Amino acid sequence: MRVLPAKSLEGSITVPGDKSISHRAAMIAAMAEGTTVIRNYASGRDCASTLKCLWELGVPIEVSGTTVTITGVGKQGFQKPVGPLDCGNSGTTLRLLAGILAGQSFESILTGDESLKKRPMYRIIEPLAEMKAMLLSPFNTAPLKMRSRLPLRAIEYTPDVASAQVKSCILLAGLNAEGSTRVIEPVPTRDHTERMLEWFGADLDNLGGSELTARDVDIPGDISSAAFFIAAAGCLPGSRLEIKNVGINPTRTAFLDVLRSIGVGIDIEEISADGPEPAGNITVTAPDQLIGKITIEGARTAALIDEIPILSVVGTQTEGGIEVRDAKELTVKEVNRLLVIVDTLRSMLAWVKELPPDGFMVRQSKLSGAVAHSFGDHRIAMAFAIAGLLSDDGVFVEEPEWVDISYPGFFDILESVTKR
Repeated sequence: MRVLPAKSLEGSITVPGDKSISHRAAMIAAMAEGTTVIRNYASGRDCASTLKCLWELGVPIEVSGTTVTITGVGKQGFQKPVGPLDCGNSGTTLRLLAGILAGQSFESILTGDESLKKRPMYRIIEPLAEMKAMLLSPFNTAPLKMRSRLPLRAIEYTPDVASAQVKSCILLAGLNAEGSTRVIEPVPTRDHTERMLEWFGADLDNLGGSELTARDVDIPGDISSAAFFIAAAGCLPGSRLEIKNVGINPTRTAFLDVLRSIGVGIDIEEISADGPEPAGNITVTAPDQLIGKITIEGARTAALIDEIPILSVVGTQTEGGIEVRDAKELTVKEVNRLLVIVDTLRSMLAWVKELPPDGFMVRQSKLSGAVAHSFGDHRIAMAFAIAGLLSDDGVFVEEPEWVDISYPGFFDILESVTKR
């Protein structure tokens, strides 16, 4: 896919339903009693993997466009699948589903594609083992073979790394544990699971004693998908872009604060929705020039981990550049994003310096055209598509179909608001 240079972005768009929230809504609805209607369910392949796995576990599901109707089977009403559950490329599906399956009476196997099989799973194996679940994985990666000794035991757990997926896995397992399960986070992470559990009637102080009741959910647009358009509009002088119905959960909006700090105009109009998540319409206006430096380290890195690929591109446009540290988590995503960001920006003649062991620095640079390999990573593909808009000659994105993981139609929407 060739992405040519642009003068500005103008218009109004919507983005797919939030991927993180969609996963959680489907799984928790499946554990509830009654029928839940989920509107604006994420249209990408990752969330389709979650629905497929739930269906194979005996959950009745109907899909009509982006509306998903799920008839819950209760906390322990899942059926033994006929074979391994294929989570595709979705780490969220595998890690959260492991928490649910830890509380079932049958043996199950969780697996995925070759990329997912390389991602670390010890971070969920350890706490689930403390809860009396038995997980077999010779290399602490997928496939995971699971069997539980019910009832599970409630635990108080402090993860080694800040991870909403690990936290969510433990909390979902806690629904089938005796007592109160608690996760003490080293750094606050997105709280979508806690919000969704409470929406369905769970008591976070007594998860094991909670009963879940079906309740309809509206899913707002995914701010991590909107981030690519927001960044592009902020970097191209003369741009004015509106993104409608986007999730504005405070644990996900650090990206907006970063852009405001370098001069991008961002206005938010809050709107009402039937669900646990706040939403709003975001309007982006570009300044004549971006000023200041972006610094991402410590707790801020955890809050921005999904947006670092696109922020690295933004760093080439602001006078102070960008400095990223404490980003080891980037090395265990779909690909080693840390390495790919550095190498691809260098191929576009950006000034980049590695900051061992887990960071990098980028100075303001004039980007040249290049070939950007996606390496099977949807965020890398979209980040360097935006780099193409900001470059002299454009970018050829290799294997652009990987954007379908989270954003089917991304390139068409991008072209529709691009002015040349």
